[in-house]
Amino acid sequence: MRVHIIGTGLLGASLGLALSAKGNQVTLEDASPTAQQLAADLGAGQVVRSRSSADGGDSEGQSPATAADPDIVVVATPPDVAAEVIARSLETYPRATVTDVASVKTRLLESVKSLVTGEQLDRYIGSHPMAGREKSGAIAAQADLFTARPWVICSDEDTPSDRLGEVITMAEDTGASVLHLDPRIHDAAVAKVSHVPQVVSSLVASQLRHAPLEEIALAGQGLRDVTRIAASDPGLWTQILTGNADEVRSVLMDLRTELDDVIAALELGPGSTGLLAKAIALGNEGHDRIPGKHGQPPTTYAVVTILVPDTPGMLARLFKDIGDLGVNVEDFRMDHASGRKLGMVDVSVVPAIQQELEIGLLSKGWQIPESAIEREGTA
Repeated sequence: MRVHIIGTGLLGASLGLALSAKGNQVTLEDASPTAQQLAADLGAGQVVRSRSSADGGDSEGQSPATAADPDIVVVATPPDVAAEVIARSLETYPRATVTDVASVKTRLLESVKSLVTGEQLDRYIGSHPMAGREKSGAIAAQADLFTARPWVICSDEDTPSDRLGEVITMAEDTGASVLHLDPRIHDAAVAKVSHVPQVVSSLVASQLRHAPLEEIALAGQGLRDVTRIAASDPGLWTQILTGNADEVRSVLMDLRTELDDVIAALELGPGSTGLLAKAIALGNEGHDRIPGKHGQPPTTYAVVTILVPDTPGMLARLFKDIGDLGVNVEDFRMDHASGRKLGMVDVSVVPAIQQELEIGLLSKGWQIPESAIEREGTA
């Protein structure tokens, strides 16, 4: 397909990389010439000149590509200008299907409706790939950013099937899994699974601003997990949160109610331990509903912890040894010991092979604290 991408930040550049790798003809456009050229230099597509610009080469004698009659225009601009760019794209490219990658759909659709005609609106299909990083810009782009990730398409019974098929094909070309949702359901969902987690992560991280360094030195993987996305772009997230304000506010109000209960329980009055236990237990219940690998139903895995020296090649050796034992790793995480060049790697496997893996790794010289074998010996 011929795909024209407007906006060459993380999502736009990653999309260009993914689609170009599949043989699609990709052209790029950005208000920033530097950002546009960087995405092109990274392989995301060809630099494009606007249709109104005069013909002619650039300073190096190379003529930029033109976005003549693209099949699809993808608007990957910041959310606060997306509606205007979508409307302009529908006007500029009268035969193209226009979509976007904005993380809020209802308010954007309402804005687009106020800017275009009904006939033009038939060519607009909102979408949102559920992928991203805490880093921004084309320099952080990855061709596999969308692989195995959900890509939400917001269409209805009036959406022309051929145009819907084009957006589906484009999304699947990136390796994403397509889901169809009503815009309001989408916005309610992302408030819970993306937008509120960002707010909570940022608020937890903000409590570290004036903490003594000796306190922060005690940080383990739990703090790093909770605050990882706190490094996100404030400007972008301000736009996202204001664009989905009603849904985010609703979830935060529910969260505030439960947080108030925990604060009250910490006064250690009658029944306080029960309230605290209930808060943690309800968290367990919610956690258990998070999808497992590849979007499959949640699965409980056994975790084997291995002590790994922090020296070159040790992680590679560990995973080679696990592979030689014929064990598939379902997931893993690593924590670093404070003050020692030692890592603790938690490997998740199906419970039936936990003991087999521990025996095999012990035989290969790996240290496994409190292995199942040792637990059985002390039972």
